[in-house]
Amino acid sequence: MRIVVVYNASNAMAVDSSMLVSAYCASQGFDCVLVSSLQGGREPVRGCDLVVALGGDGTMLRAAHLASAEGTPILGINYGHLGFLANRVEQGVIAAIASALSGDIARDERANLRIDVLCEGDDEDAFEGAGAAGAWHRSYFALNEVAIARGPAGRIVHFEMFFNGFEMGRVRGDGVVVSSATGSTAYALSAGGPLVAPGYKGLIVVPIAPHSLMSRAILTDPNDVVEVAMGDDDGDREAVLFVDGLLEDLENPAKRVRVVRGSVPTTLLRYSSDGFYAHAASVFF
Repeated sequence: MRIVVVYNASNAMAVDSSMLVSAYCASQGFDCVLVSSLQGGREPVRGCDLVVALGGDGTMLRAAHLASAEGTPILGINYGHLGFLANRVEQGVIAAIASALSGDIARDERANLRIDVLCEGDDEDAFEGAGAAGAWHRSYFALNEVAIARGPAGRIVHFEMFFNGFEMGRVRGDGVVVSSATGSTAYALSAGGPLVAPGYKGLIVVPIAPHSLMSRAILTDPNDVVEVAMGDDDGDREAVLFVDGLLEDLENPAKRVRVVRGSVPTTLLRYSSDGFYAHAASVFF
């Protein structure tokens, strides 16, 4: 049994709990790997049976990236402020882990995103050909969302949106968010998008502060392909890319961003829950 524990190193309670989990694993003969959520790098881990996230929603997103390769189940224990994705556990972290290992716990499969980015200087034909195979070299995982936003100069950005190859139109504004249902309670919600139940498998496309009276959020079918093509103005070339809230360091300006539903869902373990709507009402209203 191999358990990876991701903890918020800036939260004293999360740090203490990580030590407690490590001691518990040692007593049970489990292999335990501790990972600070503040450490750099998001390469997924392989060959583990459970990922435990000790912190808030940011720690949960870090854990989701680590678990993305094999769909390893994630048990989140909330020590943060919002804690929308993590569990509120009054019985203690060890009781929650014991329930997870025994299978006495609910499994919640969430759709996630695969994001392919074409930058200036890349081979456009290769980018098009890699779409179905998912073999593009600049590809990212996201549980919540990808956001294409105006750069440091604050210039408005122009972009075209395509759905399954069909051009829906040209948009001017601060950018666009493409999110999963899980991400509908994050940046997409702040940008004016809808609150979407977590079982929804499609994508949610929300323009950010569009300079238009007609721009609205769009919800897609589960297998739809969403593409965002950037314009050629200086502001468009300065646009930046955020994946689950983290800035991606692109060596050249982004030209096209393709988003599809990920092939391996993210599995969250629910130790206790009031239900999505009751939880959303307690947090957002």
